[in-house]
Amino acid sequence: MTSRRDAEKRLATLREELRHHNHRYYVLDDPEVPDAEYDKLMRELQALESEHPELITSDSPSQRVGAAPLAAFDEVRHTVPMLSLGNAFEPVEVEEFDRRIREKLEVEEVEYTAEPKLDGLAISLRYEDGKLVRGATRGDGGTGEDVTQNVRTLKSIPLQLVGKGWPKVLEVRGEVFMPKQGFEALNRRLAAMGEKTYVNPRNTAAGSLRQLDPRITAERPLEFYGYGLGEVSAGAVPSRHSEVLERLREWGIRVNREIKKVKGAGGCLGYYAAIGKKRASLPYEIDGVVYKVDRLDWQRELGFVARAPRWAVAHKFPAEEMMTILKDVDFQVGRTGALTPTARLEPVFVGGVTVSNATLHNMDEVERKDVRIGDTVIVRRAGDVIPEVAGVVLAKRPKNAKKVKLPAKCPVCGSEVVRPEGEAVARCSGGLFCTAQRKERVRHFAARRAMDIEGLGEKLIDQLIEKGLVETPADVYKLDMQAFADLERMGEKSAQNIVDAIEKSKTTTLARFLYALGINDVGETTAADLARHFGGLELLEEAGIEYEKQRQKLADLPPKDADKKLKELALRQVEGIGPAVAEEIGAFFHQAGNRKVIAALRKSGVQWPAAAKPKAGSQTLAGKTLVLTGTLPTMTRDQAKDLILSHGGKVAGSVSKKTDYVVAGSEAGSKLSEAERLGVKVLDEAGLMQLLQS
Repeated sequence: MTSRRDAEKRLATLREELRHHNHRYYVLDDPEVPDAEYDKLMRELQALESEHPELITSDSPSQRVGAAPLAAFDEVRHTVPMLSLGNAFEPVEVEEFDRRIREKLEVEEVEYTAEPKLDGLAISLRYEDGKLVRGATRGDGGTGEDVTQNVRTLKSIPLQLVGKGWPKVLEVRGEVFMPKQGFEALNRRLAAMGEKTYVNPRNTAAGSLRQLDPRITAERPLEFYGYGLGEVSAGAVPSRHSEVLERLREWGIRVNREIKKVKGAGGCLGYYAAIGKKRASLPYEIDGVVYKVDRLDWQRELGFVARAPRWAVAHKFPAEEMMTILKDVDFQVGRTGALTPTARLEPVFVGGVTVSNATLHNMDEVERKDVRIGDTVIVRRAGDVIPEVAGVVLAKRPKNAKKVKLPAKCPVCGSEVVRPEGEAVARCSGGLFCTAQRKERVRHFAARRAMDIEGLGEKLIDQLIEKGLVETPADVYKLDMQAFADLERMGEKSAQNIVDAIEKSKTTTLARFLYALGINDVGETTAADLARHFGGLELLEEAGIEYEKQRQKLADLPPKDADKKLKELALRQVEGIGPAVAEEIGAFFHQAGNRKVIAALRKSGVQWPAAAKPKAGSQTLAGKTLVLTGTLPTMTRDQAKDLILSHGGKVAGSVSKKTDYVVAGSEAGSKLSEAERLGVKVLDEAGLMQLLQS
């Protein structure tokens, strides 16, 4: 069982990585890692959240699908969410999937519809009275992009249903893809014109469908296969999925001819083997097969988990692999300061693409795989674009192979690189001034739970940085109304509102300010603990600088001996601050560039009330964990959270056996039910106030 603290740290890292990969895959159509690596990260996240359900957050990648839609298209809200599928990689996982289904339904055998898993872009087609009225991408599963004008150009999508008997509203779910032959012809035509050719059919299909000019989409050889339904109203459909697909064919919707009905896990695995043999000869790219419970009433009974139906699973094909030489390793700095080692390879053709770069993920992976410069490595490409180094062929290791070393200084800004003991991710400590982290740091600084600069969102921040108006968070306070009025889609009134919000944000609390600085591993609770303990920023700065100086002096001692001495320092006297968090705080304040930005923020007028002596009873919730749910009568959720934190308590996002109290308002949901099931004491707002005064 992973400890809570270790789980919190690892979950934060996993969620950050998965959100980044979601954005690259679903929004940019430019993934950095193979599907196999993404699936591995998601499985680890789900396993940790299963161990610690109290740490599940509503914005975790496990609770949602994909990423937000592009701003270039109008948004479409999916009435029925477009969920993704869980994955299986081994036969035993398919057998386990079948066993869970049978046990849940209490039946001996289940029939499934098995179909090829097309490697394209998921699309929703809405028909009203038989006419196509809207086409939308999946987006984040709840909200997609309106691509109606583009899907109307696809000849395989009927603008009017044929036959009769279709419901008044029929939402068809399916996949837009580019056939192999069409992809090759497109590239030949582009090459003949002297233009850049495309990498693979999947990215080309996604990019073609999401062109702002539908005429470009019309020129691309795109096709569509339907595979299911979304919203259906004022009409009936058959009771089995296989029959639904047949009915869609009758209404003019193109459905894959390779789809078959099979029985049990054995039938699923037999279909997988048969399609695997035909894979190379199929006219389109697939990356696996999908099994769906055939009976729709059983699908409804089985229901959904957070991001996928329980009644379906994608059985993925093995990743494609080749061998090549690792020539060098570079370190790239991400938007949150994480240093990612990237392999520079002798070019190799793998998965239909010539590859010269591959991700090594982090130093833990480099060390675990013992990757060295000069090695013959196995390159795996299960997704698109940047593949991964899956392993080393030790038998081919040359005598002069060099170990990969983590740089001591950030390759972008020259700040010290921090990698706490036992941590996989190394980070640049120049968070407030490193150019690679600029956008993310300013966005976090302005966020609602940080400095709360209303109206200063991601799009405006992007424009300010691109125009050179903002380099650090301190520059936000130098902006006047004219600076905002000159931005796109910004009128004088909106500009004045943001200037007023910036001025208002200057009066804050020390805890909010510390959280806004974006120090790694310092969330809202830790920031509040630091503010209470030190009472002032200057004392915390001194404690951080002293900790880093002493840590560097003790670097040659065995870790246990060094930690004994470091425990005596002021920073480690704060409850809940262990060696990893202390090292992040120390490294942050040790950087002169960070201190310079903080000084500029203070000079611009950012202030907070001087520390006051704790009031009697201010620690009445010390050691207690509370969960908020529903709408309270006289205070917002944020106000209630601040009140609990100010009295020494902690606020969790989910209910568990470790929860002490659940504070419930009107329209409380599943958290209240879970509290009652576990026997956790439930309070209303009045009960909370009484508890604080006790």
